[in-house]
Order: sequence, then structure tokens, then C-alpha cells
Amino acid sequence: MDKRIAKTAICALLLMALVLGMFGLWNARQRGELSIFTGMLTTPEYVFTYADNQPDDYPTTQGARKFAELVYDKTNGRIKINVFSGGDMGDENQITEQLQYGGIDFARVSVMMLTDINPKFNVLQLPYVYRDESHMWKVLDGEIGEEFKADLNGSGMVALSWFDAGARNFYNSSHSIERIEDLKKMRIRVAKSGMMADMVEAMGAKAVPMAYSDVYAALETSYIDGAENNWPSYETMDHYEVAKYITLDAHSRIPEIQLASQSTWDRLNEEDREIIRVCGEESALYERELWKIREENVRERLTKAGCVVTELSSSEQVRFRAAAMSVYQTYCSDYIDVVNRIAQQR
Repeated sequence: MDKRIAKTAICALLLMALVLGMFGLWNARQRGELSIFTGMLTTPEYVFTYADNQPDDYPTTQGARKFAELVYDKTNGRIKINVFSGGDMGDENQITEQLQYGGIDFARVSVMMLTDINPKFNVLQLPYVYRDESHMWKVLDGEIGEEFKADLNGSGMVALSWFDAGARNFYNSSHSIERIEDLKKMRIRVAKSGMMADMVEAMGAKAVPMAYSDVYAALETSYIDGAENNWPSYETMDHYEVAKYITLDAHSRIPEIQLASQSTWDRLNEEDREIIRVCGEESALYERELWKIREENVRERLTKAGCVVTELSSSEQVRFRAAAMSVYQTYCSDYIDVVNRIAQQR
């Protein structure tokens, strides 16, 4: 009887050890340290970093995670990419600098960050340069977009794909903006961009450059009257709580871009580079779909929450566009041919 009990106990211990061992391997697989397929274990050949300054649930961050997942799967676990969100690796300026010298391997940044590296990128953020969203993707996914990617050669970064960041609109705490005169003398927060500041001033408002993180407090204390951004950003930082009037003028569609550090790129063979290019494009399509869904959901939620949404009449759209045209000559006089090609894109 004692021998039977002892054998049973030994069998139970062996079974427990087996289960725990398999559980440990599964956890390792989930962490990306091992890949369990057809009985084989694979240790990553490369472990890379990816930086995004937005929170985990933001479309760009989810797009970054999709990119990492696709690369891991298509390389059978040889290349693992750890995504750091929420600005854990710095703001976009810091991320761009780290990419250039190889401190970060991959990232998603706004094309705003690239204008000091190559002023031609100002073209992609000109006010009203795109007729609508469809026009923008025809430009970026076509020959013109490929030329802009190539313009980063020699910058220490390699362009992979274009992400969506929606249309930017004006919102404020005091009244609906229905005519361009409604902007007159309003203090409007802008990102630290000369072009954006000049556009706002050309429309009759006072531009106030300010960090994104400071906008809520500035609106709450009436240091500024309003700001401009896309729908998800308007919600993410709770700006709608202190600025309930939003006008859908879509003055800017500023795309974002997935990048690889040149030093990281140079370590990879051509086969792995091609996998990463394909994954970059596939994850971009995924991010764009997420963006569209997020934008629709945010608009519905905030309208129900009491936000006052104004859409410009066609005649006012013309006036807003005309007022913003002064920045074209200031920032893109050397690239008017590219601006004209974008306008002719059908």
C-alpha cells in the first residue's frame, strides 16, 4: 500500500514538473524569448526598441504593436521588437534624435519632426494642401510619397510607411467658429511649429506655441481661448471638458511616419529588410483602419457629452483656405513644383 502511494506521489510530482515546465516555456514565448512551433525553440537573433509618445490604446501605438507582431511572426521569432509607449523613451524631438544616432531602433513620429532635417517635408503639412483624406492617401501611397521617403536618405533614418493622424480642427471654450472673423484676436495654442503659428496668425488669431501636455490647464485658466488638433487628441487629453466648441475646418492633415534607424537597418540582411518593409506597410493599413474607427467613435461620444460641432459652409471653407495661403510662399517657395503635383493628383 505504501509503495502504491509512493508511486502515485512520484507520478504526481513528475506531472506537475511537466506542466510547470510547459507553462514556463509558454510564458517565454509570450515574452518573445522563445518560439514554440513544431517542437523547436528559437531565441531571437535581434531584440529591438520601438518608441511612440502616445498612450497604449492610441491607434499609432496599436499600429506599432501590430508591426512588432508581424515582424516577429514573419521572422519566426528571430527579430523581436519591444514597443515603448506613452513617451517612455522621450518626446518626439528626443525620439527623432535617438533614431538618428541609433539609440532607438524604430519609431513613429509626425512629419513635423522632419522639417529641420529636410525643409521639403513642410509641403506635407501645408494647410489645405489635400482636398480630403482620399486625396492625401493617393499622394502618400504613390510616386510622390516614395520620393519623400527617399528624401530621408543620409539622415540616419529609413522611412518605412505612412500612418494616419487625421484632420486637425479648431476648438475653443467660448463660442462656435462659423466664420473666419470668429477667430479674430482669439489666443490659439499651436504646436511648436513656425508654419502652424503663421497660419493661425494669418487667420486673425494670436498663436500661442505650447507643449501638448500644458493645453488643458491653459484652457481651464483662460490663458488660451482655444487650440487645434484631431478628434482623438481632443478626447485623449480631455480638452473637450474645457473647450466644448469644435469647428471641423480640417485646416491640416499632417501625416505620421514609421521609421527605422539607419544603424539598425545596416545590421540587417536584405531578406530581413524586405520583411520589415512589408510589415511596415501592412501595419500602416491596420493603423489607418483603427484611426477611422477611433475618430468616428470619439465624435459620437463627445457630441453626446455636449460638445458643439460646427461644419463650415462651402463659402467659408474658401475663405479659410484663402487666408492660409500666405504660408505657402514663406515655407515652400523652393518646392512649388511639388505642391502643384499634389494639387494635380487625381
